Amino acid sequence: MVADIHQVEQVKAKAERNPIGLLLNFCQYLGGGILAFTEAIGNLTFFVIRTLGHCFSPPFFPSQIARQLIDIGYYSLPVVGMTALFTGMVLALQSYTGFTRFNAESAIAGVVVLSITRELAPVLAGLMVAGRVGASIAAEIGTMRVTEQIDALRTLSVNPFKYLIAPRVIAGTIMLPILVLIGDIIGVLGGYMVSVYRLGFSPANYLHQTWDILEYMDVMSGLYKAAAFGFIVSVMGCYQGFYSQRGAQGVGAATTNAVVSASILILIFNYVLTQVFFS
Repeated sequence: MVADIHQVEQVKAKAERNPIGLLLNFCQYLGGGILAFTEAIGNLTFFVIRTLGHCFSPPFFPSQIARQLIDIGYYSLPVVGMTALFTGMVLALQSYTGFTRFNAESAIAGVVVLSITRELAPVLAGLMVAGRVGASIAAEIGTMRVTEQIDALRTLSVNPFKYLIAPRVIAGTIMLPILVLIGDIIGVLGGYMVSVYRLGFSPANYLHQTWDILEYMDVMSGLYKAAAFGFIVSVMGCYQGFYSQRGAQGVGAATTNAVVSASILILIFNYVLTQVFFS
């Protein structure tokens, strides 16, 4: 019996060393990866459609929505504010370093305000919220999955999508544009502080140039991006937590996947939305 098993293993090893066998193994791995990716995309699409249906249909849970508005918006404000402030300050310094080579220091105010409102504030705020809120959502819902609290909700005739997922998605989509709007103001203020108190710009001229170059679409495009990013962060956190595997390792993997997937999608959709708004 042992000899037969050893003989079978030798045959398998020879087949794997065979070029045809290697090609078949490669095709098997490639096909399995494609099937797994397609399955994940299908599950995520179905999850998003189901989530949107529950977000716009009663019953609603105002207390849960209010709690998530505070958790996602208010408690993320210090992180977003600090990020925007120092981003605006660094942007002003770097712009001055580069523009002095071409005697174009007067363009610093426009570069700071356009960079902050169009790109940096929504993207950086989305990434910060993904790291803080997306991980928290995935860990909380994943823990509820592991401890069978989601099954208990179903036993009590409470739809988990209504009670857990819809409030988080609604709050994320609403609060991130508000955070980005505040981040726009703080980021421009950071650039103003460095330009006026460090680089010696005239306060009146700096504010005048900032106001002249800023347009309505510059601000609104960033807010539209922020709404999309908030939806992405909350959906990915809920999705990864809702389908997390059993055990502590499953919850940890769901948390990591939520942050990574949300960050990648934010960068991808940032390009797509920029192409749509400014093409």
